[in-house]
Amino acid sequence: MSLNHVRPWRDIYRRKSRQIMVGNVPVGGDAPIAVQTMTNTLTTDVAGTIAQVQAAAEAGADIVRISVPDEASSKALKEIVRESPVPIVADIHFHYRRGIEAAEAGAACLRINPGNIGDEKRVKEVIKAAQDHNCSIRIGVNAGSLEKHLLEKYGEPCPEAMVESGLEHIRILQDNDFHEFKISVKASDVFLSAAAYQGIAEATDAPIHLGITEAGGLVSGTIKSAIGLGNLLWMGIGDTIRVSLSADPVEEVKVGFEILKSLGLRHRGVNIISCPSCARQGFNVIKTVEELEKRLEHIKTPMSLSIIGCVVNGPGEALMTDVGFTGGGAGSGMVYLAGKASHKMSNDQMIDHIVEEVEKKAAELDAAKEAAE
Repeated sequence: MSLNHVRPWRDIYRRKSRQIMVGNVPVGGDAPIAVQTMTNTLTTDVAGTIAQVQAAAEAGADIVRISVPDEASSKALKEIVRESPVPIVADIHFHYRRGIEAAEAGAACLRINPGNIGDEKRVKEVIKAAQDHNCSIRIGVNAGSLEKHLLEKYGEPCPEAMVESGLEHIRILQDNDFHEFKISVKASDVFLSAAAYQGIAEATDAPIHLGITEAGGLVSGTIKSAIGLGNLLWMGIGDTIRVSLSADPVEEVKVGFEILKSLGLRHRGVNIISCPSCARQGFNVIKTVEELEKRLEHIKTPMSLSIIGCVVNGPGEALMTDVGFTGGGAGSGMVYLAGKASHKMSNDQMIDHIVEEVEKKAAELDAAKEAAE
């Protein structure tokens, strides 16, 4: 639950769900919403896959998913799991044996798509492997691979069919006394996804993994995911998220965190508030923000920075940020610290100076947090 009683219009009441563990990461209940991504290297390229997992973890990923399409990938997974700094979810499709092998290889969670893994007997064997090796399971319902009998019943992929698919497979897990599971009901269509997620949220207390599947490229996929995931999160639905982009997995993590940060659900790194710039700007806002985003990527401490081109909104925005810079013309601008005007700085030196001030403020915040613990 994210509450701000001073400003109740910002309150988000999270749906109550059971909590499970994905490795050492709690999912559901009152745990922070976890950010996930997925590698796009060949799993058999162990070094390349490990490097991608580590880059995603450095960007903030809590959990990383890896596809296990064949036996060679199952063997590679064991070494990848051993080197990974975060829990690994094994993505299983079509062959139930891969699920058993992934559990044996140390995966923290098995993602199975009930529509293509086989009959109930095979699903039960995967469940047994998960129980034996302390794995959780994600039931991954997808509009593009619904079971034949549901398509015949409903005529096309629809929210009701996706929810029914999910509940059928929840029943299988529960009938086998397995309860460490979460569920997703993804579609590439935002409307279909949102309706299916609302339906499954009402029908079960299982943790929910959010995603708009096959969302698209960096720009279009980010927008589609922000609309779909943002609205669901705003309603309090969602315990883990993955932004599915045709892009570097690190970009998925960045976008996921930005969606959560915009709703006040997770805080990590520098939140830059900047204007789009116009003829009033006292310095090149766009280039400045681009440079600052790169140079401040190493900051993990939650804090805010305002970069505003002129004095129309600059002072007001700076009042609410940890560090701020407002353009004033004549080749310089005003630096704000903790919401107060502090000193002037020339435009040609201000990027280095802002980086220094942000690093200094981050160190202060970290020290204060450590002293309070």
